[in-house]
Amino acid sequence: MKRRDFIVGTGAAALTAVSYGNILGANDKIGIAVVGAGRRGRWVLGEMLKTNQIKPVIFCDVWDEQVKRTIDYLALGDIPMTYNLDEVLTNKNVDAVLLATPDHLHKNYAIQILEAGKHLLLEKPVTLHFDEGTELKEAVVGSNVICQTGTQQRSAQMYQRVKEEFFGGSKKLGDIVFVRAVWSNFGWQRRQLEQRPKPENFKWDMFLGPAPKTEYYWPRYDGWRHYKEYGTGILSDLLTHWGDVAQWMMDDTNPLNAVTTGGIYHMKDDRTNPDTVNTIVQYKGGWNFTFECSILPIKNQHDSVLFHGTEGKLELFRSGYRYTPHKGKPMAFQNAENLTYAHAKNFLDAIKGKTRLSAPIEVGLNAVKPSHLAAASYWSGQRMQFNADQTKIIAS
Repeated sequence: MKRRDFIVGTGAAALTAVSYGNILGANDKIGIAVVGAGRRGRWVLGEMLKTNQIKPVIFCDVWDEQVKRTIDYLALGDIPMTYNLDEVLTNKNVDAVLLATPDHLHKNYAIQILEAGKHLLLEKPVTLHFDEGTELKEAVVGSNVICQTGTQQRSAQMYQRVKEEFFGGSKKLGDIVFVRAVWSNFGWQRRQLEQRPKPENFKWDMFLGPAPKTEYYWPRYDGWRHYKEYGTGILSDLLTHWGDVAQWMMDDTNPLNAVTTGGIYHMKDDRTNPDTVNTIVQYKGGWNFTFECSILPIKNQHDSVLFHGTEGKLELFRSGYRYTPHKGKPMAFQNAENLTYAHAKNFLDAIKGKTRLSAPIEVGLNAVKPSHLAAASYWSGQRMQFNADQTKIIAS
């Protein structure tokens, strides 16, 4: 199949009854609020602006400096900010919210946004704790809005093409036995931070939110991914992405159990999340998913998901893929698509009723299953599994 022959499978589709009432006109600018104006929020908002479909309305953050950086970086001019989420939710000009806060704030903020009737782009991982998922899903189902979750591979034409060509019943790879994911060299989590005076207009208690109360300590804010109270580091930032890709391609969102080993081998500061991990996840469909990751500067040729089948192998990465059959010539494909732009556009088009969401809440909740199992195994030192009705994670 040639790229020009591939038609994306998420074209115009019938709208669900709950979303129909919130459709904007085709030429209307969607009023966007950004809750969490840090690096990720800044980047995604920039891609949204490229679609020419939005109008930034208001920012909400714990620190005014983050908002200033975003406004300057994107040359937005005079956009107001608030420390109070209620001011966002009661603003009639806000149609949708980009939620890009630290992970521990996702669930509570998302539910409030959904209950206020605002469309939501919820960055991954959608939950910090597995047991938060049911309440979040109920809030989405009970709302009258669009909720996109942040696994941007779902909106990419190349990934959709691979799904159809290699996993859509073609059996080109034969039976899949192993799926191996690697992703390392994560410099942002490699930073070693030191205490600094609390900035003016910085809301420490707002940052802590539902997390345990503790005295102000700058590294816990600036390097929140280092600490398990606010995120699970590489086990959520990276495993969630590649786990989602593996489950999507394999049509299997039922991890049975996971075992993780690793530790803080090199970053000798006061972080609690590991700098290096190896995880193995067993799936109901009869295959193993392994994840190998370090924040250290290990240079893989590609950060990728590698599918090992009885008839060949497929290495899938964001900039392309390589297919190597056991018989016949290998082939390679290069991908130049901007995944974040594609994902933002899918969200905005869905709000306007032009397409269906590529990553609804079910996708986001399934994507974090292997991450939650892996983290539970790391912290317990045991193999962990879901209970019978998948409401709890227990020792295997």
